[in-house]
Amino acid sequence: MKRRMTISMAAMLLCFGMSCKKDTTPAGNQPTSTTTTTHLATEATSTFANGSDVSWVTQMEASGLKFYNSSGTQQDLFTILKGLGINAIRLRVWVNPSSGWCNTADVVAKAKRAVAAGMSVMIDFHYSDTWADPGDQNKPAAWTSYSTSTLISTVYSYTYSTLSALKSNGITPTWVQVGNETSNGMLWTDGEASLSSTNFQNFANMITNGYNAVKAVFPSAKVIVHLANGYDNTTFRWMFDGLKTYGAKYDVIGMSLYPTTSNWSTLDSECLTNMNDMVSRYGKQVMICEAGMSESAATTCKSFLSDLITKVKSVSGGNGLGVFYWEPEAYNNWQGYGSGAFDPTGKPTVALTAF
Repeated sequence: MKRRMTISMAAMLLCFGMSCKKDTTPAGNQPTSTTTTTHLATEATSTFANGSDVSWVTQMEASGLKFYNSSGTQQDLFTILKGLGINAIRLRVWVNPSSGWCNTADVVAKAKRAVAAGMSVMIDFHYSDTWADPGDQNKPAAWTSYSTSTLISTVYSYTYSTLSALKSNGITPTWVQVGNETSNGMLWTDGEASLSSTNFQNFANMITNGYNAVKAVFPSAKVIVHLANGYDNTTFRWMFDGLKTYGAKYDVIGMSLYPTTSNWSTLDSECLTNMNDMVSRYGKQVMICEAGMSESAATTCKSFLSDLITKVKSVSGGNGLGVFYWEPEAYNNWQGYGSGAFDPTGKPTVALTAF
């Protein structure tokens, strides 16, 4: 369902290399920082996040789909996942989706269910009306006429408003992603990082405004900057060197990892190397925000996840925070997605026993 494309690193590096001067573009109406926090969190994370993104659940339920535990008994999805060791739920947020799914009200409803099940919550802002990923970072329709400064300030006001809705419903997220798979920025073209130093500065200001909004509502929540392809150290260094240069504020470096059945061991190892490099180079904690593998290879997927979880737990200084499986509840080729972890009868596969 999610399109993934490789960013041309040669183009990125050339563009970034053209100018590393500090741009003085203001971040809308909110304060920006000219430095980035590089110290590691001193406290250990109390609970490793065994996580799942289940943003499709309400839409699936409305379509009549049901979920069953391993014994074949129909249960609420959150109950099933809790029984499998899942202790954290990730939910994407779209600004004004045409179908209504994943808007603020839908996210609040799902987050309340997660909290009721005793799970931690991650909120994943796409800052779009639909999918945001390395090949698609389109502005919400209502924001397309905004100037760059208004766009940047709107990141603050929209983030603040959405999180305030969660807070008023008794929900306190543990983590908040400011953007989804922002391997080349977000809210294109204003925040398309590879275009110029000015655009990179715009992106950094967007991140900082998102960070400031999160901390204004939930001071203890950890703010994540999330990139695709967690094995790709070149792209990660390019992006986070740039965010450091342009003064972005954030707490955690998030990664996606979607290997094949033949290359998962290699990519897991490369991802671990990258995670340790991020901790050492930028003084940040790391997390796998998305992971997945073909649902037809459940046993291999279990091996992949077990190995990945072990590697994240081994990150230097205990700075690996967790692993989230992306939409495991999707089954019967829901929305054309083939990497769920439930079988055609709506029961979890062996893959999720890795948690």
